Amino acid sequence: MAEAVKKSRPEFRNIGIGQLSQYRLPLAGKVSILHRVSGILLFLLLPFSLYLFEQSLTSEISFDTLKGFFSNIIVKLVVLVISWAFSFHFFAGLRFLLLDTHHAVSKEGGRNTASVVLVLSSLLTIAIALKLFGAF
Repeated sequence: MAEAVKKSRPEFRNIGIGQLSQYRLPLAGKVSILHRVSGILLFLLLPFSLYLFEQSLTSEISFDTLKGFFSNIIVKLVVLVISWAFSFHFFAGLRFLLLDTHHAVSKEGGRNTASVVLVLSSLLTIAIALKLFGAF
């Protein structure tokens, strides 16, 4: 009885650091990892965001100083990273809420919703970058 017919089932093994470059992660997995990365970035850059917000509200003089601060390319890039992290985290969070309600749980649905997250967050980040760098 113990020698029952064994089905060939896939084996899932832990991979090492050296194998990461060879491992092909599906798009939904990449979005899941990027969701975590964007959450960490939001957490780490929260003091900078709060500082900018506080400076914008203190007085007219501090607001004018802040406008000068924003002329620095490094500050614009940091704000762009914060914008990407927020938009990606927002759209990926909506995706995970959708998955929690048991919609689009299939392989194809996961791939489609991951693509939507990447496209929407990229478009929003591009629009913010254009505004930051003075295109409109």
